[in-house]
Amino acid sequence: MPLHNFYTNTNATILFCKCALPNMASVAFIYLYIIIDGIFVGKYLGTDSLAAMNLVMPFIMISFALADMIAIGSSVQIAINLGKGKIEKARAIFSFCIVLIFAISCLMGILGFFLAKPLSAFMGADENIQNLSTEYMQIFALFAPFTMLAFAMDSYLRICGKTFYSMVVNITVALSNIILDWLFIVIFEWSLFSAALATCIGMFLGTTLGFIPFIFKDLILKFKKPIIHLKILKNIIYNGSSEFFSNISSSIFTILANAILLKVAGNQALAAFSIILYLSTFAFGLILSMCEAMQPAISYNYGYKNILRIQAIFKRMFIASGVFGISVFLLAFFFNEIIVSLFNKNNDISFANLAQNALVLFSFSFLLSWLGKLCASFFTALDKPMLSLAISIIQSLVLPFIFIQVLSYYLSLNGVWLASFASEVLMVFIASYLLYKTFKDLNS
Repeated sequence: MPLHNFYTNTNATILFCKCALPNMASVAFIYLYIIIDGIFVGKYLGTDSLAAMNLVMPFIMISFALADMIAIGSSVQIAINLGKGKIEKARAIFSFCIVLIFAISCLMGILGFFLAKPLSAFMGADENIQNLSTEYMQIFALFAPFTMLAFAMDSYLRICGKTFYSMVVNITVALSNIILDWLFIVIFEWSLFSAALATCIGMFLGTTLGFIPFIFKDLILKFKKPIIHLKILKNIIYNGSSEFFSNISSSIFTILANAILLKVAGNQALAAFSIILYLSTFAFGLILSMCEAMQPAISYNYGYKNILRIQAIFKRMFIASGVFGISVFLLAFFFNEIIVSLFNKNNDISFANLAQNALVLFSFSFLLSWLGKLCASFFTALDKPMLSLAISIIQSLVLPFIFIQVLSYYLSLNGVWLASFASEVLMVFIASYLLYKTFKDLNS
């Protein structure tokens, strides 16, 4: 089916299923792998390795956020130009951004390799945690030029309608990572660096598979001379800035929370927080994957000025996100003991009690947090990055930072676990107002 008919004439529910479900399935495999990666580390390498991995992961995610910013920002511009029929311009943006992401990844790889040790020391970790976190982060740094493109290729495949192929690639990556984790950690009994090595090899495979259709298939996006105007680059950065600052804000908050946890309760609290992050990353990853899968359709119809179509798509995204948020809450609240046991190497009772309490208290945030994520992504697709950016920073950094400082002072460790829920209560009112205003403007 031609791209125009697919985005504008397909039944909204069918469009949602064809775009969102394959992407959510593929991302589910990716994030399930990340959780399984943590299970391998927690069960076979212990609490210190789990804590070390959590300590440097925010810094790794910051570097990936730069590549993701270009990928998402360019995807919006590409989809809008395709909707306007400017195919050659869309191809030029696509080609330029591939080169740009590769250049950024090389720079971040160099910085990450040499800053790995100082960053862990700056966080206040002991010598053992410093060594473990450094070896983990340096593997990611070495592979950065080959792994960061994986995110971009996934976005560009979806724009071209290759949602099923994108799903197959992500599932292949996830399964290869799980096999390599088992081989490196369980069979070879290597240390923490092997978990990073398994991830990077899998992502390199994803990048390779992502390039193949653009080289050998007749897709609407093709490689051409990578020329781009400064104004378009500004728009790309502008559109991708909300996701970038959302990722950055989340990482900064995680860094701040890690520092507080190390000070208040030590390595066990840091390891417990890593379990929370695994579950929340999985939940938010699926919601964002749904939103990102629908962004090209929203952007295309926005360029085509089909407002009723946009409303129909958003309605389905809203319902799906809410149902999923409630489901994750129920999982975390009622099955916290089982979840924690998966990461507990020696069935440590004190660690189990600490982590289960943390998971129960944090679980309430899942009831509300999906709305802010949905709104930020929706505003990005509508070429309204300032609204998206405002929501992302407020939700991911400003409110959690305020509440974690206040609640940890009065409630100590429990305050850290409750900070996210408290911030999401306020976020619901902010997001609802901005949504109301946006739809009012669209219909005027």
